[in-house]
Amino acid sequence: MSDSMNDRAAKAGIISEFRDLHGDIQVASEGTKAALLAAMGLEDAPDRPEPVLPRWHVCEPGEPVGLVPAGAWQLTREDGSQTEGRGALPELPLGRHLLESGGERCWLLCAPARLPLPRKLWGLMAPLACLRSEAEGGIGSYEDLARLAEGLGPTGAAFLGINPIHAGFLTNPEGFSPYTPSHRRRVAPLYLPTAARAETPGPVLVLPEELPARLAALEEEFRAAPPGPGFDEYLRHEGASLHRFATHQALSEKFGAFWDSWPAAYHDPDSPEVAQAAHDLADRVRFHAWLQYSAEGALSETQRRAQAAGLELGLYLDLAVGTHPHGAETWEDRESFAFGASLGAPPDAFAPQGQNWHLAPFNPVHLIDTGFAALAATLRQQLRFSGALRIDHILGFERAYWVPDGDLPGAYVTMPRDAMLAVARMEAARAGAVIVGEDLGVIPDGLQHALQDSGILGCRLMCFEHTGDPPWYKAPQEYDEGVIASFSSHDLPTWKGWRQGREIALRRDMGIIPAEHTEGMFGFRGREVEGMDGATAPYRNGYAPESPEAMAALLAETASCMVALQVEDMLEMESQPNMPGTVWEYPNWRQRLPAGVDEIAASPVLANAARIMKRAGR
Repeated sequence: MSDSMNDRAAKAGIISEFRDLHGDIQVASEGTKAALLAAMGLEDAPDRPEPVLPRWHVCEPGEPVGLVPAGAWQLTREDGSQTEGRGALPELPLGRHLLESGGERCWLLCAPARLPLPRKLWGLMAPLACLRSEAEGGIGSYEDLARLAEGLGPTGAAFLGINPIHAGFLTNPEGFSPYTPSHRRRVAPLYLPTAARAETPGPVLVLPEELPARLAALEEEFRAAPPGPGFDEYLRHEGASLHRFATHQALSEKFGAFWDSWPAAYHDPDSPEVAQAAHDLADRVRFHAWLQYSAEGALSETQRRAQAAGLELGLYLDLAVGTHPHGAETWEDRESFAFGASLGAPPDAFAPQGQNWHLAPFNPVHLIDTGFAALAATLRQQLRFSGALRIDHILGFERAYWVPDGDLPGAYVTMPRDAMLAVARMEAARAGAVIVGEDLGVIPDGLQHALQDSGILGCRLMCFEHTGDPPWYKAPQEYDEGVIASFSSHDLPTWKGWRQGREIALRRDMGIIPAEHTEGMFGFRGREVEGMDGATAPYRNGYAPESPEAMAALLAETASCMVALQVEDMLEMESQPNMPGTVWEYPNWRQRLPAGVDEIAASPVLANAARIMKRAGR
């Protein structure tokens, strides 16, 4: 491999080698490095001289900036005001500010050094799309979410968590996944309440029936009554960005869900053909803008009702790690993303073949050049409607695993961690919100300390908090304070399913794991269950070891400032919401809950868990 290739890759942050889960060194090939440089737009980039000013610098509000340019400087604050001078810079308010000196630019990221940790509290996690029972039918709605929040209020819960509610693909219901969004700065109208129902309700959502029925009902509502002056003000406030998104949605009805399959003239949102189409499809563009107006209004009202009911944080939202490479977000904001590579994960015990998530990564080159504008805007949009936000796979703030298109192996790309964490603290401080970083998997050295120093909560899953064989489970007082603790997650078995080894059998039957490996896995699961029963014994207070209350009792006693219970466990379900490594083999994100929202709020198991949490001081 040429020295120039190595040097260019190193400067771009491409990590030449890493140690995998088995301890083996994996080396990035020349082909992989070339492909990732091309994805960043650096395949033909000339060498730049080393700058005098750093590209970005983190400082604190009201404190010395800690950076003194050598010559004259100009400072443009986030609010647009400007100052010129020499020598020391003035103290700055919260925000992203641009420093220019000697022909160079440096983004000053002014954020609190650390976010305050919340008090000890708990909440419930639920899948929004599946909130309605089989008897009710239909897709779960923002109204259902608000009713569930109001039912939770008297229990003492502080938050209600859901999967991502980013705008998805209305013309591709078969590929529904909340973690493969079309646009993370737009809201899913899929969950707007209507009276629409599928013709054949059942235990699993049939989105090719459900979604058209819901959209038809929403269009009828749009036609029946003019939106009024509030909508006009919303259009003025959102401006060109909303118009571009709504144009994309109208074009997707004409040409299909993914813009890479559209006629070439429509790939560029600034093309004359797109401008003409926006004019010709003005009614559809206005309808899709109205869907955003309605969805944002419904979500704001849901958050208001949740907090009015007593949920301290209200909604706990979820930010997907990436966006679909050919959805509305990449069409509108092409330069913020790398093309020719996808986010993923190297081979590990969970996915021995490795993972390609088919999600476009942020391009760190453009991210830095623009002062992390896209990241800040994405976080800010979610925090408009929530008191807490989970950042999926926050490991990507340290390094992201990029898989080139084709058959080349992937490699890690270094990301500007300290800057990205500063932007997260900045936006959380503006909103007065809690940030949770999903720090599970192969964790880079130093990341968890950086999260702790930032006051960004990590995640601890009780099912994994053990060592040895037979497993010895961590005592509750040994959990970190600055984390959210739960039994498992939407990608893992429920309490009841875990005790049965249900996911082992399912993965065996689907061919994901070899049948000959399952005997040992079932044996270890049996020992895990025995270890768990021993761990919960001091806290069960008369509840049976297999009861969800036993699990809740141990979680309640942890030192962790936040605890999350899953609605599937409160309803004693066996099936987990999502089975990683599957697409059509498992009904991911589509399994209706066996009870409606009023029944969930009145669940005896939830009532018992609430008493357990209160007794533990949550």
